[in-house]
Amino acid sequence: MPQMKITVSLLLGVIHPLAAALVAAGGGDQFVYSGFTGANLTMDGTATVTPGGLLELTNGTLQLKGHAFHPRPLHFRGGRGTGAGAVRSFSTSFVFGILSAYPDISAHGIVFVVSPTTDFSTALASQYLGLVNVTSNGDERNRIFGVELDTLQQDEFRDINDNHVGVDINGLISLQASDAGYYDDEGRFKNLTLISQDEMRVWVDYDAGSNRVNVTLAPLAVANKPGKSLISAIYNLSSVITDTAYVGFSSATGSFNSRHYVLGWSFAMDNVSAPSIDIAKLPKLPRESTKAGRSKVLLIVLPVASAAAVFGLGTATVLLVRRRTKYTELREDWEVEFGPHRFSYKDLHRATEGFTNTNLLGVGGFGRVYKGVLPISDTEIAVKMVSHGSTQGVKEFVAEVVSLGRLQHRNLVRLLGYCRRKGELLLVYEYMANGSLDKYLYGQDGKPTLSWLQRFKIIKDIASGLLYLHEEWEKVVVHRDIKASNVLLDGGMNGQLGDFGLARLYDHGSDPQSTHVVGTIGYLAPELARTSKATPLTDVFALGTFILEVTCGRRPIFQDANNQQVMLVDWVLEHWRRGTLVDTVDAKLHDDFVISEACLVLELGLMCSHPFVNARPNMRQVARYLSKELPLPELMPTDMSFHMLALMQNEGFDSYIQSNPSSSSKASIGSTTSGLSLGR
Repeated sequence: MPQMKITVSLLLGVIHPLAAALVAAGGGDQFVYSGFTGANLTMDGTATVTPGGLLELTNGTLQLKGHAFHPRPLHFRGGRGTGAGAVRSFSTSFVFGILSAYPDISAHGIVFVVSPTTDFSTALASQYLGLVNVTSNGDERNRIFGVELDTLQQDEFRDINDNHVGVDINGLISLQASDAGYYDDEGRFKNLTLISQDEMRVWVDYDAGSNRVNVTLAPLAVANKPGKSLISAIYNLSSVITDTAYVGFSSATGSFNSRHYVLGWSFAMDNVSAPSIDIAKLPKLPRESTKAGRSKVLLIVLPVASAAAVFGLGTATVLLVRRRTKYTELREDWEVEFGPHRFSYKDLHRATEGFTNTNLLGVGGFGRVYKGVLPISDTEIAVKMVSHGSTQGVKEFVAEVVSLGRLQHRNLVRLLGYCRRKGELLLVYEYMANGSLDKYLYGQDGKPTLSWLQRFKIIKDIASGLLYLHEEWEKVVVHRDIKASNVLLDGGMNGQLGDFGLARLYDHGSDPQSTHVVGTIGYLAPELARTSKATPLTDVFALGTFILEVTCGRRPIFQDANNQQVMLVDWVLEHWRRGTLVDTVDAKLHDDFVISEACLVLELGLMCSHPFVNARPNMRQVARYLSKELPLPELMPTDMSFHMLALMQNEGFDSYIQSNPSSSSKASIGSTTSGLSLGR
């Protein structure tokens, strides 16, 4: 008998960690994880359980997604107090933390999700949070309910800001959203920053009787659930959630190092509050403390003179090391030949005042751009900082950068040179005083509406610059990323094509080599999915979309009145078929435009965006059409019978797509230039 007691005690000692991590009751209708050690979750992508018991959804690797689900599907219908076929009431609570390498720059968020499946292989990373893709977002067939903790503002999802909580139905356009925060005991709203690196707790409650979804957020330090919900939305989830469904989390990274964690989680059905999470047993978020070593030094009792000497010597050493490492660059022997095109990091650091936020021009999907003034020449520059995780192809990439630096054309932004540091590459461009064109097209930063005269001139400017790249320079240059955000305006509002981070060049008469598909969805020629070959005619396709974008004032993919994803080229084509082409011109112009010119560029945009390569004009022809030296061929209905969104989906772009937050409503193909993995 004593021997049996010892055996039972040993068994209890073995299973105790599992019991602390997971308590299940009610026939599988409720569970609680106070930490995830030993938890049997269904996970994919970057999701894993750390040795310390954290559910790590993402690990900082860029442009990846992670999912974690309770292993068994739950029965969401036929519970107590619900009608036949109605979804049962449910309640969940979880503790999370988001760690960003750049606390002042948005990373990406987390979604609590109820889904009929755990297969999210077709979903995208970055702003799509591993939940949907560009075509499935908002599709009623998804049957997904979610609560998003979102840290990036996306116009295509109608986000209210870059720090919000939202209730989502079948996609990432929130039914209702609120600034992240909570209401204290006196009903006062307190702001919270989702990427503050602090633990926070979320409660999600659905009442089947009233069809009310309540979402509450609070810091983990707040002991009790706030009395007032952050969001209270009415929606009958019986039209969304399937009979059986999985509950779990989805998250993704974009172009910045960020990690997403869940520390504890509980769930219950049928108007039963989610079980209490044992806060004392929760694992700790990883911290990088700089105070520990300093505290130890301060606790050492030394004679005053000795302490002062040690402190003085240590301080001097640190200052000397910092001074030497602050401007450390990465240089290799092969870069000698590129010497005149290389900037010193010290000069760029001083030019941008230490890359401070006051000099930050923008944060894109492939890096940050800063304004600077070179100290000696007083030349205004724009410095793009991009990161790379590989040394493969660096020499070839730099060689192309230097070659592109020799481009000289009034409608091309001059690439002045580069600088290299460990894991980082800096591209230096001439500064454009009026910024990017997309801000004028979509009224960002209070920019004025462009007149028709300005728009028509910008279209001709970019066509002229592209003609130079394709036919008039010593090599053929394929830009590969023509879009409104890459067109910059100088002081005279002249259009200049910039951002050659994805450009490829080859000799006239030679065949372009296959490469990774890069660019931005909506501007990508369909044949790229088959051949992976960027050619001048793939640039012409992008130019066609750009022409339509400038003329119509709409993004290449936009939401129509029925919240459906629509390709701009399809929308313009349908108006052309109905004889209402002029109705597609940007309404902000208030009919103040030249009809003949508008029709010319709209039809030219359709011709350039033709899905069949041989039907597109070359840039020489485009330039002659725009200058009216050559009459535009008549478009034939039989030649223009295509639906671009369906065509692109059939071509298989979904398997290539990675997200690109550089332009809030655009997704881009993962970029690799000359074998060098870059974030642009």
